[in-house]
Amino acid sequence: MKQRTPRLTALDTNVLARYYVQAQQSDAVTTRQCEQARALLESGKPLFVATTVALELEWVLRGFYKLKPNTVASVFSHLLAMPQVQLQDRQALQSACDALSQGFDFADALHHASSRHCDVLATFDEKGFAKRAAANLWAPRVQVPA
Repeated sequence: MKQRTPRLTALDTNVLARYYVQAQQSDAVTTRQCEQARALLESGKPLFVATTVALELEWVLRGFYKLKPNTVASVFSHLLAMPQVQLQDRQALQSACDALSQGFDFADALHHASSRHCDVLATFDEKGFAKRAAANLWAPRVQVPA
């Protein structure tokens, strides 16, 4: 008998945000969405998170909800630990989460980790990203174009 492969459900940023953030204004719709997000993420069903969703989630948590970097890193650590969640690029997301915990910008760190197959990552962010990446000996090298 052929075993059926469980269907994979991709998650949008707003589902993850409703799961991880307590609603600041608990109207009926928001409360219901939070409950639905919790039921889905804790259902044990196979779930998928695209790298673009992870990037947007960090922006929403930091920019909209004003969460501190260590809290955002905790969210991603939890997401990375969920066995039913497949991440488009787990290695890059783990690297970006680690870098966030060290004070790096999450987006820069994710761009870098996603470019790990390259020799160099070019940026004009000389004083911030390039300088800090060089000080930490990141590979690939982060440099400003000459």
